[in-house]
Amino acid sequence: MLDLGFVSAILADKSFEEVIDFASENSFRCVEIMCWPKGKAERRYAGVTHIDVDNLDENKVKAIKNYLAEKRVYISGLGYYPNPLDPDDRQSAVYIEHIKKVITATATLGIPVMNTFIGRDSSKSVQYNFDMFAEKWPEIIKHAEDKHVKIGIENCPMFFTDDEWPGGKNLATTPNIWDKMFEIIPNENFGLNYDPSHMIWQHMDEIRPIYDYHDRLHHIHLKDVKLEKDKLDRVGILANPLEYHTPKIPGYGDVRWGAFFSALTEVGYRGPVCIEVEDRSFEGSEEDIKTSILTSRNFLNQFLVL
Repeated sequence: MLDLGFVSAILADKSFEEVIDFASENSFRCVEIMCWPKGKAERRYAGVTHIDVDNLDENKVKAIKNYLAEKRVYISGLGYYPNPLDPDDRQSAVYIEHIKKVITATATLGIPVMNTFIGRDSSKSVQYNFDMFAEKWPEIIKHAEDKHVKIGIENCPMFFTDDEWPGGKNLATTPNIWDKMFEIIPNENFGLNYDPSHMIWQHMDEIRPIYDYHDRLHHIHLKDVKLEKDKLDRVGILANPLEYHTPKIPGYGDVRWGAFFSALTEVGYRGPVCIEVEDRSFEGSEEDIKTSILTSRNFLNQFLVL
């Protein structure tokens, strides 16, 4: 019904095989696999390459499929989260070209979903960014449609550091914006990789979008967040958001998980729900990282049939 997995970015130093081994040994059914181009990471949790799509030949495709079958784990989606609307047109083109490569790899591997960001020029207005979106994104979605791949856009505002001020680096943050996106590109392949945690710190209902966008839910992230009201009362909502909220593992924050899973089942969602770990409390060691994934699994098991 719902297949529990995790996002491979948290196991950045492990090989593809080691990630799949961990999933198999710990009762996970799927993994979202990161596919950044090899090189220097741009930020935390970026730059992770568990499948190198630039060097994905027939033998490697066969090896990946065989390993997944042997371990009885599947890939829920391929993930690559850059800023396709970067104000530097040359950099934007680089990101878009790699997104297309990941889409092609998604199709080659027989995976239904590729997950990413819309991107944004953080210094410009929402309308300016809509204009850029309308210019740059139709070709990406057309490529995905041609390959029979769905695109899941995560709803993270990407405003965590001062260089992302004031608008963040991902346009797809609110239902109002999603409506406009889907109006500009009314393609059923184009949908959401929905993460409830980002709604919490924006003071928005994290459950309602499941009902309103049930036909656009292509992938689900399971991350929690703790809104620290005492800090918010001092710095206000115009501060850098990390001054008043903290990403947490599921069950350690403010997401209403019972209502969340109730909504998913009511709208008929069937598919992957993947733990995403960005909790600094569990980053001290490899043991801490693995504990964060397993603690999340243990909490979420109450809502799932394994």
